[in-house]
Amino acid sequence: MVSSTVYGIEELLEKIYATLTAFGYEVWMSHKGTLPVSSTRTAFENCLHGVEHCDLFLSLITPQYGSGVAGRGEMSITHQELLKAIDLNKPRWILAHSDVVFARTLLMNLGHDSAEKRAALALKKNKVIDDLRVVDMYEAAIRHDVQVPDRKGNWVQKYVNPDDALLYASSQFFRYQEAESFVAEHLRDPQAVARKLKEGKKP
Repeated sequence: MVSSTVYGIEELLEKIYATLTAFGYEVWMSHKGTLPVSSTRTAFENCLHGVEHCDLFLSLITPQYGSGVAGRGEMSITHQELLKAIDLNKPRWILAHSDVVFARTLLMNLGHDSAEKRAALALKKNKVIDDLRVVDMYEAAIRHDVQVPDRKGNWVQKYVNPDDALLYASSQFFRYQEAESFVAEHLRDPQAVARKLKEGKKP
């Protein structure tokens, strides 16, 4: 599943979709209309259902916070998807735009080092970042709430342009596919693996 806002990164999403499908993945992406939906669920529920049932999760944190915010203070769909993936400990890969990373560093240096402090700020309309909660998303992704020695699944790849993001996504998922194929090829016969282990040989 690919989780992201759409505004301003449509071309990147198209390329990621094309790349991953070329690798043989079934890609769930709301932008392409491939996310399984049910008329018995709300849009929020369909998105979270997708997170719950996907095998792999790719998140793009962009300077745009995203749609689906029902009321003031409520999280966007994209934000909720990310938190759900973390909560379920889904195998996940996360990209964050350099503007988001820079904004967090700047705000921390100015003393706004928590979601609560940032929420008190009034952000004027601008073309860089539309909602400071993109920084909250980044902090959730890097597992800021967990002590450093205990952090796992906290790798977040910063990207400056679409080429950076596409390179990371294609290289990571190509490697994952290679590993999956290796496991399928070498471990598909449990009895043969058991025999080799008994003989002291690696499968």
